[in-house]
Amino acid sequence: MTTEKNIILNTVQINQKIKRIAYQIYECNTDEKEVIIAGIVGNGYIFAEKLVETLNEISALKISICQVNINKKKPLEPVTTSLAVADYKNKSLVLVDDVLNSGTTLIYGVKHFLDVPLKRFKTAVLVNRNHKKYPVKADFKGVSLSTSIKEHIQIDFTEKEAKAYLV
Repeated sequence: MTTEKNIILNTVQINQKIKRIAYQIYECNTDEKEVIIAGIVGNGYIFAEKLVETLNEISALKISICQVNINKKKPLEPVTTSLAVADYKNKSLVLVDDVLNSGTTLIYGVKHFLDVPLKRFKTAVLVNRNHKKYPVKADFKGVSLSTSIKEHIQIDFTEKEAKAYLV
């Protein structure tokens, strides 16, 4: 149950962050013909879909979306993607997740793509929490927060609204 005081980002603010990140991705890739937006399964993929929608509105780039399947409870299990390696090889790719907390999910996603030659590789998150176990950073981020270890960020995406809140 969320209360107004623990909401970090409301729908309008999240949409503003998505638009700003989309513009940053576009500016970083103006010389590219195609950009792959690879969303980590769950909220990362929903966030990626919203970025793709905005990128298609603001740019003439060919934008392809890819779902990255990582078992968040067992990240050592093999990572799979909805696109074949040949579909993103030698292209610009942005790996997307909703929250960068310890960095575990993102680092295993990064590890998967390091086995493939990419033209450019960036990461994007809606919320960066600054509690990393791994040396991974978000190139594009909506908001950075310093929170206690016991606090968690939850993001809810529904058809009509989105909320980020502290639990």
